[in-house]
Amino acid sequence: MASNKKIFSENSVDPGEIAKFEAMADEWWDESGKFKPLHQLNPVRIKFIRDTTRNHFSALSTQHSAPLKGLRLLDIGCGGGLLSEPLSRLGAKVTGIDASEKNIKIAQLHAETEGLDIDYRCITAEEFLNTEHRAPNTFSVVTAMEIIEHVADVPSFIESCCSLVKPGGLLFFSTLNRTVKSYAMAIVGAEYVLRWLPRGTHDWNKFLRPSEIVIEAEKHGMKALDVCGVTYNPLNSQWSLSEDTDVNYMVVLKKN
Repeated sequence: MASNKKIFSENSVDPGEIAKFEAMADEWWDESGKFKPLHQLNPVRIKFIRDTTRNHFSALSTQHSAPLKGLRLLDIGCGGGLLSEPLSRLGAKVTGIDASEKNIKIAQLHAETEGLDIDYRCITAEEFLNTEHRAPNTFSVVTAMEIIEHVADVPSFIESCCSLVKPGGLLFFSTLNRTVKSYAMAIVGAEYVLRWLPRGTHDWNKFLRPSEIVIEAEKHGMKALDVCGVTYNPLNSQWSLSEDTDVNYMVVLKKN
């Protein structure tokens, strides 16, 4: 008897992008290294995820130290674990996946030294969804932060992300907008002038407008709850939430 189970495409991985980040993998936890911008951005990402999730799930733990206790959370494109670790400390049961074996090994080692129980796996979102022991609709929260601009097949990637979210659950994306301003600041400014990132880290043509993510996700039972800009203040070297989505932004969607 033929199976009705849908097999998702596994071709959203871009080998060139994986190689790019593997070359920098040893610096994941160096706050002054090549991932310095992510370390600076992390507090804003964590606060947005924490507060949005806590407000959405009214029955969550009221413990101040573990506001996400009781939630299963999947961090797609987890890299060295910069986001997975603080979300674990907030009480979530975290699974982190990444297509780079080197990234996963670094994440596992760092979590072990920190005494954190995080389930790290070297696997793509599509492969993870296709594995027999993982059913769709598994996670209360799925995060895909600073990864969608690096995948080869955006529709397939978004579909896989949506399929892993439980009904009523949340899906977070963060990425860069495809605007003239983002080219000037994220490509020319960050990579060539300020040298925050190695040249070629980003391809402006792969940047996505918020509407493109929302429209694609809506095809798979999702509804946008918020689109929030993230802006950098060079005077105090800090990131903050903003209404300006021209460069960096985050999107949160709910599964109907």
